[in-house]
Amino acid sequence: MTTAAYQGEPGSNSATAARALFPEAGEVPCTSFEQALDAVTLGAADVAVIPVDNSAAGRVADVHHLLPESGLFIVAEYFLAIRFDLMGVPGATLDQVECVRSHAHALGQCRKVLREGDWRTLVSDDTAGSAREVAELGDPRHAALAPPAAAELYGLQVLRAEVEDDPDNTTRFVVLSRDAAQAPHTGEPTMTSLFFSVRNIPSALYKAHGGFASSGVNLTKIESYQMGAGLNASRFYVEIEGHPDDERVALALHELRFFSTEVRILGVYPAHPHRLEN
Repeated sequence: MTTAAYQGEPGSNSATAARALFPEAGEVPCTSFEQALDAVTLGAADVAVIPVDNSAAGRVADVHHLLPESGLFIVAEYFLAIRFDLMGVPGATLDQVECVRSHAHALGQCRKVLREGDWRTLVSDDTAGSAREVAELGDPRHAALAPPAAAELYGLQVLRAEVEDDPDNTTRFVVLSRDAAQAPHTGEPTMTSLFFSVRNIPSALYKAHGGFASSGVNLTKIESYQMGAGLNASRFYVEIEGHPDDERVALALHELRFFSTEVRILGVYPAHPHRLEN
């Protein structure tokens, strides 16, 4: 049976995504993204379910630094609609709340209700953890912003439901495995994720991207980040529509390699239905 690792505590959005993907799997809650990835690398879990970006808050910090060094491969993606409830101890009222706890991303995705309440905020390691902290405190002055499942799990009372700023708030997760397990080339919608580092020459990035443009390959994401100190060329994380065995994608990758010092395919996996619907 598959065992899925995720960052956070039971009741978190990551736990919800892992359960939706692998309903019969054992769960390995981890305190950090690095620990979740290490659980797979060391064999304590079969897969890791990791959030990579959110429609409201943008990319999840640190994840793209960890992925290329983990040695793992993306084998699937999943989009989860994000809902946050404001919850407190049983019997508490909104008028009693003075401080709201949650993960930094959740606080950033619920700014409107926080402004309305003019509450003090405290950052917790994850959303479900903030609910557990409030339950342990037993103080009506403290509330948590957490997924709905956390209220029942930790015996809290929902003070206000669905307080996220954006009703279409969505987080994209990827599933990582020790084995590459590339999706077969069947003509079905497929995504390819890769990293590359361009040569340190003028217009290298422009030229590296030229192959995608001339071959008609759609880039759905490109992000850059610096590796280490100094003036080294940036590393880029890219997601494209298509399979490396597609003729157009193969031509684009050939040109990319010509202008890059490193090209590494991180995963070839089926496009999630949410991507096709939107």
